[in-house]
Amino acid sequence: MLMKRGGTVLVFAAFLLASCRGTTHEHTPIHPNLNMDYQERFDPQEANTFFADGRSMRPPVPGTVARGFLREDTRFHEGRNGDGSYVEAMPIPLTIELLEHGQTRYDIFCTPCHGAAGDGEGIITTGGFGYTPATTYHSDRLREETDGYLYDVIANGVRTMPGYAHQIPVADRWAIVAYIRALQRSQYASGSDIPAVLLDDIRREAGAGENE
Repeated sequence: MLMKRGGTVLVFAAFLLASCRGTTHEHTPIHPNLNMDYQERFDPQEANTFFADGRSMRPPVPGTVARGFLREDTRFHEGRNGDGSYVEAMPIPLTIELLEHGQTRYDIFCTPCHGAAGDGEGIITTGGFGYTPATTYHSDRLREETDGYLYDVIANGVRTMPGYAHQIPVADRWAIVAYIRALQRSQYASGSDIPAVLLDDIRREAGAGENE
């Protein structure tokens, strides 16, 4: 019985070896699943006579917006109202986290020209490099400007100042606007801006200093 099985295996093995002759078949090979191996397609920059301009790579249809890039909220993305005017106040909530983040962004992008205090005394404009002096944020004109105007200047620039839209994201621009307002307030704060508890502490410390 074992001999018969062994002989059968040898015969089958010999048959398999004989079938592997390595010759080229004359008939077209069978391709049951095309799997998109053959399709009407064009490589990048390849010509296409179907279109009048001969290009296979087509520009986006007018009005096409990439997913996630629809900017319907002009107040947030442009700092402008629907009629094109600047928004008076920021369209996002003012928080301590926003101010702190705005300070870090301001220190990176604005301090070199406008100075740490926002007075226009930055190292770039006062270090003898030949740059036009930056405007102080503490002028009456800029204190009275809208938040939308400050946002627009950050994004698009003004006069000799370049725009930073390609470097500073939208939310960060508003954070910087918030911090600029804090700088302006710090230079023109009045007693009414100081909480009563803190004002009492300041008065006590001042009185203690006079008695020493």
